[in-house]
Amino acid sequence: MSVASAKASYARTLKERVTLRRYTGSGTNRPRFDAENIRARTVGYEPHELVGTIVQGDRKMIVFADDLIAKGFALPVTANDKVWMRGKEMAIIAPDDSTRRVDGVLIAIELQVRG
Repeated sequence: MSVASAKASYARTLKERVTLRRYTGSGTNRPRFDAENIRARTVGYEPHELVGTIVQGDRKMIVFADDLIAKGFALPVTANDKVWMRGKEMAIIAPDDSTRRVDGVLIAIELQVRG
């Protein structure tokens, strides 16, 4: 699969819209940067996947990297960032920017989210 066809496939299949949020500084009124309207897909983990840091209630989220780049969200996504989905802030437990690459080009980022 070529990079262009992989990107086109992800762009077509990621139907959910989420916001990735990065806080800076400290305190209750700390500044934040929101990358809104990011294409994503969220699924639950299968029972046999509940190992290591994955616990019941965690979700696997796939976010389209080109959307983050277009919105000016500085990569890489880290465990300090947050995801807003369906009106709720979720913690990013484990970001993975290696699994969904084609020929070394980042296509999508897989996140383990909780909350």
